Amino acid sequence: MKSISVSMARWSARHPWRAIVGWLVFVVLCLGVGSAVGMNSAKTADYRVGEAGRAEALAAEGHLERRSTEQVLISARSGALDRPEAESAARAAAKDLTVRMRRLPEVAGVAAPSLSEDRTILMVEVTLKGEEREADDKVDALVEQTAAVQRSHPGLLLQETGSPSTSKGVDQQRSDDLALSEAITLPVTLITLLVVFGSVTMAGVPLLLALSSIAAAIGLSMVASHLSPDTGVGTNVILMIGLAVGVDYTLFYLKREREERARSGSRLGSEALVELAAATSGRAVVVSGLAVVASTATLYLASDVIFSSLATGTIVVVLVSVVSSLTALPALLVRLGKRAERKALRRARRGKPARRMRGRADGESGGRVWAALLRPAARHPLATLCVSVLGLLALVAPLAGLKITEMSRDTHSRDIPAMRVYDRLNEAFPEQRVAHQIVVRADAPQAAEVDSALREVARRAYADPLFVDTSRIRTSADHRTSTLELRVPYLGNSDQAYDSLDRLRVDFLPATVGRIDGAEYGVSGDVARYADYPAHQNGKLPLVLGALLLVTFAMTVYAFRSVVLGLIGVVLNLLSAAAALGLLVLVFQGTWAEGLLDFNSTGSIGSRVPLFLFVILFGLSMDYQVFVVSRIREAALAGVPTPQAVLDGIRSSASVVTSAAVVMTTVFASFVFLHIIEMKQIGFVLAAAVLLDAFVVRVMVLPSAMLLLGEASWWPSRPRRVAAGPETASEKGATPPAAVDVR
Repeated sequence: MKSISVSMARWSARHPWRAIVGWLVFVVLCLGVGSAVGMNSAKTADYRVGEAGRAEALAAEGHLERRSTEQVLISARSGALDRPEAESAARAAAKDLTVRMRRLPEVAGVAAPSLSEDRTILMVEVTLKGEEREADDKVDALVEQTAAVQRSHPGLLLQETGSPSTSKGVDQQRSDDLALSEAITLPVTLITLLVVFGSVTMAGVPLLLALSSIAAAIGLSMVASHLSPDTGVGTNVILMIGLAVGVDYTLFYLKREREERARSGSRLGSEALVELAAATSGRAVVVSGLAVVASTATLYLASDVIFSSLATGTIVVVLVSVVSSLTALPALLVRLGKRAERKALRRARRGKPARRMRGRADGESGGRVWAALLRPAARHPLATLCVSVLGLLALVAPLAGLKITEMSRDTHSRDIPAMRVYDRLNEAFPEQRVAHQIVVRADAPQAAEVDSALREVARRAYADPLFVDTSRIRTSADHRTSTLELRVPYLGNSDQAYDSLDRLRVDFLPATVGRIDGAEYGVSGDVARYADYPAHQNGKLPLVLGALLLVTFAMTVYAFRSVVLGLIGVVLNLLSAAAALGLLVLVFQGTWAEGLLDFNSTGSIGSRVPLFLFVILFGLSMDYQVFVVSRIREAALAGVPTPQAVLDGIRSSASVVTSAAVVMTTVFASFVFLHIIEMKQIGFVLAAAVLLDAFVVRVMVLPSAMLLLGEASWWPSRPRRVAAGPETASEKGATPPAAVDVR
């Protein structure tokens, strides 16, 4: 009873108003400081990986980096531009647009208008100044000029697309999707908590603390972004993980306090009940939070700015949620408990019977449903273990066909206006679909040799049907860097686009530029990025996964002083994560579920999904692992034989685990309604993983394994019951302190 969690809860219980006001001040300070320092967004250079990244760095050193472009399509509202008056009107609009665009400080240049082969569209391409990641903030000025020209030429149709406008549309869609996700998640979470507690006040406590923790975490993430830049996904993950773990941690704590209150028969005051809850569920919350933080920190080993941003957001919100559950929550429970005690006293004075408190003195029995779920493991542990493991392995089987790709611009939702214009652009100007940029750096005296080699590359490309017979060579002012741009008339996610990249890297460049002594070269561009990013992640996967397994094992051994449980935890986490990923492959790599989940299958899984799944799930699984096994160990420490302790522990935690799983599943499943395919996949796989973990792994596999192992489950330690004196809490109806000793 002398742990940090108990000490913090004791202080908060004795000074509830100070704790509550202190928490609110902390939240306001976090938001205030975060707003003052602002968000440090990742720059283009932060995203560079693989050969494409190295080539982009070479081009940037020679000031030949790729610029963001916008394309404005001008067409007649009816018919083509093959009539002289129609083409003349379109060219007049293009001239007006060109003049307007060149006046903008955001614009680096405007290309001459280009007429499509079928003479239906006149295209004006505008190049923006600055690096790619900053272009989104500049595109509004271009859109305004396009709209102005449209108003001046009502007989024509002007539409704009490009990477900046598409990116801006995706951001807006993501914002709208998150609002929809919150609209779904918050009511369902509140209803779930109402069912659990039967009280609006008690149901509001977890939700209120989770939302305040999210607010504080958003502010802190702005500060943290100056150490690890934000990629725009930090807030998304804070909302998703923050609501899930924030409600869960509060739920674990709150349910235990109510259980101890029911067990004590009103013989213990609110302060003592909070301390007992802190010594049991409070400790479980701390261990679970540290496990999530430790496992998530392995994402930094991926050496990727997006994963680092995800890790930072997750770590910040989990730590804040743990702090709120150890400070503000005990204080709120004491205030609510004292209010309930005053009401009970007034009822007693009036001669009215006391209201029955939800919860039982022996913990929640789990009811008939949980008794039925546990019956197979209790009666036939070996058969249950074999059947459940085989079932999970059957879900793992589709992983044999796993195809990982980087989700390209072509996978974005067509609900974004710029994407519909993008489709028109690709159809009318196929040569605009893909551009490879070959970058070469050599000594200045070798400039002529480099130029000759690049012209030879272009000549070979002209003779290859994978390429368009247009090219452009640029050379830096110091003559040390040269670039060659080649175009491909296929979509960026097509096999032909990837084949053209291989043709350059494997055949053309080694035979030409590769023969120049000391020359550095590489191919960049969208397709090169799409190819290099998954390869980079696959190369980092063994390191991250190895560290993840080690961290999970170490945290479990630390929590329960058991090597056996550590090994079981690692195996079960691997099994549930692999099964969820197999289910994801089954659903998203095929087309049968497209109508059901509203997506267009890319025939692949997003490159970030598997690694994110393993890391986050390993951390979140510790919630259930620590909470369930803690209850089992409490019973064993109290002298109950391990087989019976296993069943009692799972029954006593059944209600809270079910509620926590429902909340987490709701939060994650709401992301399935998002338009962004990778977010859909992440939401689906995490929801599936939580359900498998809560209702298969923790109800069938874990109890079966522990029943078969018996006392060996605790090796090398053994649960020892510490003798309780006549004045211990156990004689007062509360859990004895010995039952929470894990030594």
